[in-house]
Amino acid sequence: MRVALTGTPGTGKTTAADLADAGLDTVHLNEVIREEGFDTGTDEERGSLLADTEALADWLDGRDDALVESHLAHLFDADRVVVLRCHPDELVERLTARGDSEAKARENAEAEALDVVLSEAVAEHGAGNVYEIDTTGRDPEAVAADIEAVVAGEREPSAGTVDFLGWLG
Repeated sequence: MRVALTGTPGTGKTTAADLADAGLDTVHLNEVIREEGFDTGTDEERGSLLADTEALADWLDGRDDALVESHLAHLFDADRVVVLRCHPDELVERLTARGDSEAKARENAEAEALDVVLSEAVAEHGAGNVYEIDTTGRDPEAVAADIEAVVAGEREPSAGTVDFLGWLG
């Protein structure tokens, strides 16, 4: 089984993936991009690498029994997709605390309020394969336990259950 763990930057993907004991190998795609050189350049405005998704797809081919973590993970083949969500106000706090600019944090908060990653995940994999987990105000261990429940088949798909649209007010 391959499970994609995705979400807007700052929702807690890396921490939760490292804590989850789901019986799957954890693959941090952002590390793979850097270590394998799977990029097509740099987005100067955002200061981030542009992923070579074709190279990543080839690299992932045959890597089953994996929990694939990244804000891009939903773009690749997966049996289940876990989308971590976080209230935009808390997301801004998390991102600025880790050193992101206020502008970058706000851009990500707006993407979170607009369900950008969730919408892409549902379009790619169908609502019946997508599981939303709200990380707002929760400790990483509880989020990891929710991921484990998804992998074990103990949770029902839940695309569309988290709504932050009102934040844009």
